[in-house]
Amino acid sequence: MEWTPRDLSPPGGADPPGGDGRTGGEGHMGGDGQTGGEHRAPHPVWEPGYREWAPPPELAGSVACLWTRVAPPGDEAGHTLVLPDACCDLMWQSGRGAFVAGPDTAPWPSALPAGTFLAGVRLRPGAGGPALGLPLSGLLDQRVGVRDLGTRFGARLAGLLEPTLTPAVALRLLAGAVGDLALESPADPLVTEAARLLAGPGAQAGDVAARLGVGERQLLRRCRAAVGYGPATLRRVLRFRRFVTRIDAGPGGPDLARLAAETGYADQAHLSRECVRLAGLPPTALAMHRRPAA
Repeated sequence: MEWTPRDLSPPGGADPPGGDGRTGGEGHMGGDGQTGGEHRAPHPVWEPGYREWAPPPELAGSVACLWTRVAPPGDEAGHTLVLPDACCDLMWQSGRGAFVAGPDTAPWPSALPAGTFLAGVRLRPGAGGPALGLPLSGLLDQRVGVRDLGTRFGARLAGLLEPTLTPAVALRLLAGAVGDLALESPADPLVTEAARLLAGPGAQAGDVAARLGVGERQLLRRCRAAVGYGPATLRRVLRFRRFVTRIDAGPGGPDLARLAAETGYADQAHLSRECVRLAGLPPTALAMHRRPAA
């Protein structure tokens, strides 16, 4: 299904050169030096930085967002710190092809060569396992090429999303393929509801299982398959994301004692320990790291 941002002309004109959607080769050049077709201003998606787009309503139950990241040119750093979020991402990277980012339980430093384009579809907690057709516990803290998943979908996606595609074509194909997959194999509804309940301050796995009418062992098994880890870890990660959202939204230095209480930690020391485990940095350093440069 088609749900990418409109007008994805890359710098230099519309793609694909030669009509096959791949980089390289000779395109037809007009008198203004642009590749064939009427010149249009490039979509902001092609500028350095990170951007997100919401999915259409029919995919919102499984897909959190479509996103792109473009590494700056030249000597500027294309480094970022990926933090655990209980999600699973299917991605395409120029020069690399398609791969899966499994659920993380620790920070993942990511570095891209200058000018590299990365596109991804982020699957919500509970959606990754059903969509991929395998237990996400096998992809915990890993980045795995789709061909190595050992599934029919992985093999098909590997052939579809070759490393040499132009970013615009890769973005459309990735969004369409994952969108179709999410419609065919939607998120586990029990795990989706468990994630919603566990995201609340003070939630406990045993209470959530009882509310859902299942045993704790069944909830553990379903969470490991659909999310990658059990409800206790899911609760930790979701609580941490509440804290990250608050420091991203708040100006100036965070009041850590207040934020610890408001986001569900026992005290500031508890917040600090969890932040180091999940982000590799204490809370104040994480807030400074995520604050845009003035």
